[in-house]
Amino acid sequence: MNKKRWKQAGAAVFMTILLMTGCFLSSSSENRGEEESGETEFFAMNTYLTFQAYGEAGTIENALKEAQERVEELEKKWSVTDPDSEIYKLNHSKERSAVLSNDTAEVIRFALSMAEETGGRLDPTLYPVLRAWGFTTEDNRIPGQEELSELLEKTGYEKISMEGNRLTIPEGMEIDLGAVGKGYAGDEAAEVLKKYGIASALLNLGGNVQAVGSRPDGRDWRLGIRSPFGEGNLGVLEVSDKAVVTSGNYERYFVGEDGRTYGHIMNPDTGCPVDNDLISMTIITDEGKCGDALSTSLFVMGLSEAEKFWRAHQDFEMLAVTETGEIYLTEGIENSFSLETSFQKMKIHVIEES
Repeated sequence: MNKKRWKQAGAAVFMTILLMTGCFLSSSSENRGEEESGETEFFAMNTYLTFQAYGEAGTIENALKEAQERVEELEKKWSVTDPDSEIYKLNHSKERSAVLSNDTAEVIRFALSMAEETGGRLDPTLYPVLRAWGFTTEDNRIPGQEELSELLEKTGYEKISMEGNRLTIPEGMEIDLGAVGKGYAGDEAAEVLKKYGIASALLNLGGNVQAVGSRPDGRDWRLGIRSPFGEGNLGVLEVSDKAVVTSGNYERYFVGEDGRTYGHIMNPDTGCPVDNDLISMTIITDEGKCGDALSTSLFVMGLSEAEKFWRAHQDFEMLAVTETGEIYLTEGIENSFSLETSFQKMKIHVIEES
């Protein structure tokens, strides 16, 4: 077994986005009179989740409870390791076909549409490749080229067939919703809170951050963007009513016997960890599921192609950090992001529309 070194999701803040709460947590009663704050923490989707919300007295507890239950419900349907989940049953069935629940069918349709939109940079069929590298088992190894070639023959989102809620996949293919699942779950949890009339909440799904409205005092939420170079925050991003999602191969990786570092985000073309000019990619968008999908796929693309993709769409913002220690951010968040003191010397490039 190869020498390995891991950085994994852990208690509350082991991903790129850290929540910067501060003194405003106790301010809602002063600003809103009858409002109160509440928080729930739980483990789901292989990470720790923290939901903070502000609302009318008497409703906050029920709202948070239902939001948590909604996330747990989706996890039970989508887990690749739970024998009772829809995804597990499909991946291990002899028929290779199943009629899915509306939730599962909808998220797979979304994943397939994003795979098409990103030219296959997002591909929900790479699970066997991840397993070969040991990222699903923690028994890390470097697969040989012949093994990878055989596995890649069984991947490819375009080989999936959907008719209504019936999904059919080829023999040997396995579906994994890890690149969109947390984002989708965050959207669903936010909708639960809104149903209860909650207009101010911050949901942290292991680094996927969903901001519902603004802070209780009406100001933007302040989110600490974790430094991909070590401990601490790179800077602060101010947002309201947005999802903020970051991807990077520094989150989960191992060092092989060859001395090289191998990260968990795979290039669908090669079956190998992405190795380009980026160290992290942060997406700011209206929906968590879009942020989840884009943070992964644009990280795979690399900086130049990611810039072209943004200019062609411009319905999201991005903040990319390069291996050389420079920051590239889109013009829409130029005035919303500020570097921490220890990173003031980093060069920031603003990506403009044209």
